[in-house]
Amino acid sequence: MSETTSPAAVTRPDTSPNSSPHSSRGALPGSLPGDLPRRDRMARIVRVDHAGEYGAKRIYEGQIAVMGKGRHGKTLRHMAEQELVHLEYFEKQLNRRRVRPTLLQPLWHVTGFLLGAGTAVLGERAAMACTVAVEEVIEEHYESQLKHLGPEEQELSDSIRKFQAEEVEHRDIGLQNEAERAAGYPLLSAAIKAGTRAVIWVAERV
Repeated sequence: MSETTSPAAVTRPDTSPNSSPHSSRGALPGSLPGDLPRRDRMARIVRVDHAGEYGAKRIYEGQIAVMGKGRHGKTLRHMAEQELVHLEYFEKQLNRRRVRPTLLQPLWHVTGFLLGAGTAVLGERAAMACTVAVEEVIEEHYESQLKHLGPEEQELSDSIRKFQAEEVEHRDIGLQNEAERAAGYPLLSAAIKAGTRAVIWVAERV
């Protein structure tokens, strides 16, 4: 698989009523007056999830570059492989639904790797603290999405639940490997969580 998904490779949405099996009519569960139409909301969901999984993949690649030959190398590669499966799924969703990826993906390519490598340079516990912070935000993010997916999106819901469980597994691995004993853990965790939430907000919209 290529490192990036080219926006040019994803066809532009066809707005005709019969253009997609996922109709733009009706509202998603939990929608309120003034919320986005179904088509736009689903586009945001798959776009941000693709961006998030791409960023997670790059974080683990950064950590592996620094720690891959150490005692956590096998664990990091296991988590990276799971993130790659998630990413490939959402790449297929982008193309199936004719949704463009975030325009900021080249930025995630760099910043994700730097976050992973940078925390690994700070030490094993800091790298695990990064994993815990990111995965806790992603778990919450997926849970929020699941509340807005109805029975017509059962396959997507089932996939997100599976991925969510694996993100929780990654969080638990980080906690088991003394993430909370990293130097400055409260500040480090808060900063990474704030950055992750900001990235989610931007990736949904840009």
